[in-house]
Amino acid sequence: NIVMIEKKKTELYQELGLQARDLRFQHVMSIATRNNRIIMRMEFLKAVITPEFLLILDYRNLNLEHWLLNELASQLAGEGQLVTYSLPFEFRAIEAILQYWISKLQGRLNTLQPHILETLEALVDPKLLSVDRSKLHILLQNGKSLSELETDLKVFKETILEILDEEEVIEELCLSKWTDPQVFEESTSGIDHAEEMELLLENYYRQTEDLLNEARELRVLIDDSESIIFINLDSHRNVMMRLNLQLTMGTFSVSLFGLIGVAFGMNLESSLEEDPRIFWLVTGIMFLGSGLIWRRLLSFLGRHLDPPLPPHVPTVLKKSQPAAGRVEIKTSLKGETFGLSRSTLPNQ
Repeated sequence: NIVMIEKKKTELYQELGLQARDLRFQHVMSIATRNNRIIMRMEFLKAVITPEFLLILDYRNLNLEHWLLNELASQLAGEGQLVTYSLPFEFRAIEAILQYWISKLQGRLNTLQPHILETLEALVDPKLLSVDRSKLHILLQNGKSLSELETDLKVFKETILEILDEEEVIEELCLSKWTDPQVFEESTSGIDHAEEMELLLENYYRQTEDLLNEARELRVLIDDSESIIFINLDSHRNVMMRLNLQLTMGTFSVSLFGLIGVAFGMNLESSLEEDPRIFWLVTGIMFLGSGLIWRRLLSFLGRHLDPPLPPHVPTVLKKSQPAAGRVEIKTSLKGETFGLSRSTLPNQ
């Protein structure tokens, strides 16, 4: 049965036997008991559980009508897929709220994951010479959302872990134990209901741990992709710097031998300008000298910028099985790929 009521908080906490601070909900996460009542704070979801009913506060401001009317009512009636449908009412209420919250976290992760993977795939393309800033902006927003999700998962996990570490709190969550002890002695499976409450919380603790691991994998993937992006950008930057250096060397070579043309371009007379072959000779010397100097500079640049040869790998000696009083020691060298062959050393 679903009943919607409007009451002042003073009337409500007096009716429930609680204090004013118990209904002073903030955006925190906690599960506590007081006066045979379970007070659940799931950030925006505020609930009070008794052995007879579940009270959801301020549901209209949170757009929870669909969940309350279409899902929660059927779950509490035993028509859903709750594991605790055969247990007292507070078990079903706790499981329904925990299931709703874990599904919200799962939905946020399922929404973020494809967007992050798609953005990273577009950013780590080695063919791109520059990075799309719009993609980086999207990745930044998704990274912030992922950080918020990780924080919510950690808080939810720590909240459940605090209860699992306190056996007395687990006993207090079993409200029917204090109202009707005979109903709460043992279940049909022979497991105490306090143990079933612990198993219920343990189940959602493990689900939260799995979601947190998936979020961490996404975080590691983002960090690795950022490293790849920086490596690609550095590689393209090095190519541009090397091209700029080569052009600078070419300009220097042309300018150096261009001094000959400058000398002949002065308004000074000599006997050389009368010979028609001198123009082609001087021009050829200028181009040839510039080309040779540029070639030498490029060779010097290649010797100092090319990666060095791999270091020498020490010899690894392996002993084979003795045969006919002889021991063969095979020398296996990493340098075999550079033209070195394996040698066999006989040893008596």
